[in-house]
Amino acid sequence: MDKSALGSALRSEAAVAAQLQNLVVDSKDVNDFLGELCDYAARAISGSMELPVVCAVTLSRHRRTTTAAWSAPQARLMDEIQQNFGDGPCLHAMNTGTTVLVPDTRKDSRWPEYGQAIAGMGQLSVLAVPLTLDEDAKAALNIFAPIVNAFDSGALESAELFAANAQSALRLAVRVATGQQLAADLRAAMESRTAIDLAAGIIMGQNRCPQEEALAILVKASSGRNQKLRVVAEQIVASISSASISSESRPVTHFD
Repeated sequence: MDKSALGSALRSEAAVAAQLQNLVVDSKDVNDFLGELCDYAARAISGSMELPVVCAVTLSRHRRTTTAAWSAPQARLMDEIQQNFGDGPCLHAMNTGTTVLVPDTRKDSRWPEYGQAIAGMGQLSVLAVPLTLDEDAKAALNIFAPIVNAFDSGALESAELFAANAQSALRLAVRVATGQQLAADLRAAMESRTAIDLAAGIIMGQNRCPQEEALAILVKASSGRNQKLRVVAEQIVASISSASISSESRPVTHFD
């Protein structure tokens, strides 16, 4: 995609939203999505500004702050340096929910040590845009540029538009991941329940006892062996499967 096309895509809210939704669909998990998000942001914003920029996403969840993704190793390093200082434009944007612009990192009086540190790495402008997530999570998109006054009013507007769509896509990615985990948990629970029911049925048949007594036997065995109930049940079912191969052997389901 050429620079003019990237610029047009960035200015088109529908195009940005569609591309970000595609990233959600194509990403295997949230971390993968954030990496793709940083790459896309760097390409799109660089094309719009006709200036090479690098991007990182700072994420805070459960009071733990980390650099979640980056478009280049340098972006990751600059973001982590800021976290070591304990404050800076990206952290301020994330914690206050407001966009932060640093026109000249060499002269900024708010975070002078951090500014000097990244100026020494060749990054002279910073734009940090908050991403609103949920009550337990905050994030910011951090954009670093190699010249002073890189972000004019148009670039600022474009970055905020991109961030608005990015936060919606990120929420969707989190919901998809949560749904996948829930489905996996439900499958595991169903498999566990099936093994327990089968084992109980085996004990009922061999001991000629009601279901309640069979379940009590399973629970006692689980406690006595210090094994999960599902594990004990699976062992019983496996012993039946093994016995079906050899008619001479009979599975043992009683417990000492």
